Amino acid sequence: MKQFLNRYFGKLWLGLTFLFLYLPLFFMIVFSFNSTRQDAVFTGFSLRWYEALTLDTKIVDGFWLSIQVATFAGVASAVLATFAAFVLVRYRRFPGRTLFSGMVNAPLVMPEVVIGLSLLLLMVGVQNAFGWPQRGMLTIVLGHTLLGMAYGMVVIQSRLLEMDRAFEEAAMDLGAKPFQVFFLITMPNILQAIFAAYLLAFTLSFDDVVIAEFLSGPGVNTLPQVIFGYARRGINPTIYAAATLLIVSVTVVVVGYSVWVARQTRRREREIAAATRAELAALQAQ
Repeated sequence: MKQFLNRYFGKLWLGLTFLFLYLPLFFMIVFSFNSTRQDAVFTGFSLRWYEALTLDTKIVDGFWLSIQVATFAGVASAVLATFAAFVLVRYRRFPGRTLFSGMVNAPLVMPEVVIGLSLLLLMVGVQNAFGWPQRGMLTIVLGHTLLGMAYGMVVIQSRLLEMDRAFEEAAMDLGAKPFQVFFLITMPNILQAIFAAYLLAFTLSFDDVVIAEFLSGPGVNTLPQVIFGYARRGINPTIYAAATLLIVSVTVVVVGYSVWVARQTRRREREIAAATRAELAALQAQ
């Protein structure tokens, strides 16, 4: 028995964990094809809820708004996170470094309700003072950028800490200016981390409902807000269809990104191996 536990306990525990995480999603996907509104009995296969989804203007408009918000917030978060991480890693001492680090990392530990309420008060104060911006897409993007930047900075900061600074020092010894070193040496080495930060910020923005509830204006609702509003009024299988399409889309993107990363890694390994063989051949020729 002990030998059995030592051999299979880890696999069993991992299997139960995945079952706990993904079994609800499986049932939701199944009932998105249900022919009736019942959520406990599968009465027959039907695509009626996917057809209803295409006719639901609230969900369609919310989806496109979420895509736009997540895209802009993801790009802004990745850019700001890159510069914030670079400053914290490359410049160990400067006035206000502790305060800057604490403020950048604050959204990681602060409840989203507090963030949303704080941003709402800020936006209302700015609007009363200057008459701009009106609550809507722009304010949601700003709020999601604040949240995404904090998470993206952690990803990029860890990559910068692992990066060998000898490349940057060699470039500076050869006469490269600081901005040339950053864009020609540092950026290519942390590009995957920046892209990962963008994907993380995009996902957080697309999924967020709390901050969007505080910062959205009349008639401006993201997809999570629409789904949350429908869920409060009762069962609507159209939500299941929308969630199923989102799951399929995310799965395709994640698998595609994983394949791309694997190919890039194998290509670098082949290039390193070829360079090593060429160097050994040159040494042997001498």
